[in-house]
Amino acid sequence: MAKESMKAREVKRAKTVAKYAEKRKALKEAGDYEGLQKLPKNASPVRMHNRCKITGRPRGYMRTFGVSRVTFREMANNGLIPGVRKASW
Repeated sequence: MAKESMKAREVKRAKTVAKYAEKRKALKEAGDYEGLQKLPKNASPVRMHNRCKITGRPRGYMRTFGVSRVTFREMANNGLIPGVRKASW
């Protein structure tokens, strides 16, 4: 489990990115790079990091499901993900 502060930081970054998205787009189209520099650092979408929605684990993230590989395996074995089952042949 990730620390709650790390999860909260990522949520805060996501809100900041959404808040300044239109302004960033307008400044980029205008070529106003000084204006872009005045925006907060966390307004840049590059600073966001994918984390597991359940545990907050930053590594082994599966985009299609939004969870880490560990959580995905547990959920799949318990039958919580529709259409996913353990391979057997």
